[in-house]
Amino acid sequence: MFDHVKFGVSDYAASKAFFLTALAPLGLAVVSEGVPTYGVELSQENGKASLCLYQTAEKPAHLHLAFVAETRAQVDAFHRAALAAGGKDNGAPGLRPNYHASYYAAFVIGPDGHNIEVVCHEPEV
Repeated sequence: MFDHVKFGVSDYAASKAFFLTALAPLGLAVVSEGVPTYGVELSQENGKASLCLYQTAEKPAHLHLAFVAETRAQVDAFHRAALAAGGKDNGAPGLRPNYHASYYAAFVIGPDGHNIEVVCHEPEV
C-alpha cells in the first residue's frame, strides 16, 4: 500500500537495533544507510515497501505501524524477538476477532513509544 514510511527517532542506534531484531522474522534487513540524520532503510529482499528511520531531536508523535506476516508463526517470532530487543508488550500474539475472524496479531511498544504490530490475515493451517 505504501512505498516507504520514514520517521524520526530519539536514539538512532537503539531504534535501528530494535527494528532489525524485532522485524528479522519478517525478513527485513538494511538495504541502504547514510549518516544518522539521513538514516537507514529497512526492507524485505526484493521488497516494494520500506521502513526508514533517522536521528532527530524533535519529539515525534507516536505511530502505529502494522507489518504483514505470511504466517502466524512469524507473528509469534516477531513478538519474542521484539521483547528480546527491549520492546514492551502491548498485546501478546492471538486472534483479534473484533477486526475479523482470522486477524492474528501481536503488538509491542518500541524505543520511542511507537505501537508496532505484526498481523497475519490468513486462517490457521
